[in-house]
Amino acid sequence: MTDPWTDSLRIGTRGSALALYQANLVRDRLQAAHPGLALDVVPIRTTGDRVQDRPLAEIGGKGLFSKEIEAALIDRRIDLAVHSLKDMETILPNGLAIGCILPRGDPRDALVGGRLAELPHGARIGTGSLRRRAQLLRLRPDFDIAPIRGNVDTRLAKLAAGEYGALMVAYCGLDRLGRADVATEILAPETILPAVGQGALAVEIRADDDPVRTLLASLHDPASAACVNAERAMLAALDGSCRTPIAGLAVISRDRIFLRALLLSPDGEAERRASGDAPVTDAVKLGDAIGEELRNDAGPEFGLE
Repeated sequence: MTDPWTDSLRIGTRGSALALYQANLVRDRLQAAHPGLALDVVPIRTTGDRVQDRPLAEIGGKGLFSKEIEAALIDRRIDLAVHSLKDMETILPNGLAIGCILPRGDPRDALVGGRLAELPHGARIGTGSLRRRAQLLRLRPDFDIAPIRGNVDTRLAKLAAGEYGALMVAYCGLDRLGRADVATEILAPETILPAVGQGALAVEIRADDDPVRTLLASLHDPASAACVNAERAMLAALDGSCRTPIAGLAVISRDRIFLRALLLSPDGEAERRASGDAPVTDAVKLGDAIGEELRNDAGPEFGLE
């Protein structure tokens, strides 16, 4: 096992500006909690970063942003990894575990380039998300939803060049990069339900690395963890493919957790919704129940496996 008190710990991350910001955030908080702790950020290029000319669903889904990083963790080339939780597979590779969940950022989606109700008929909206595509078409079938890949600056440049009429992105990403001002509308969950885990940062570790797990305890936010655990349990119960648009958001009020979930057909023409609440201690059970409810109510048009 790594001895974090004497060795320099290596933090694996994607190399994008947002990913590096998030890894540096974890590094800084760990060093603040443990003065003198040596930490190095190690950028790792993933398949999802390399392949930019095709939608994620065509090349294997969201795990393409994490598998090379997880391989480095398993091979002990790094000691912990920082991920946007929404990019992680529901079931982790053997030997790996989530060591902590940081306090969640704003989970909502945002429009850049206009307001949803004011965009013209047939407006071309850029998004790389099947979930966003299906929900947008559900609200406005007239929209031309076009795929887009690349980092925030690349997408904003394409918008400025007139390739798209608007973009839909995660608001927390804009906020973390200091670009919140470009958001023209932050979309309420009642309008566009976010992705499972959106806005949350997870630190992944080797499951048997107790010293690193102990170090991370000071960064862990139990309320955020309960919410994303409920959402991920719902997703696991549905066992949807990367071609199935699924959304979910859990919030806590006092000692109860409330979960809303949405399953859509890829074209946005059909949807199923479910919601419920439970004691916070039963977050995973709530997610399981909501996922099973949606699965039992879904027909073949939803593409569940």
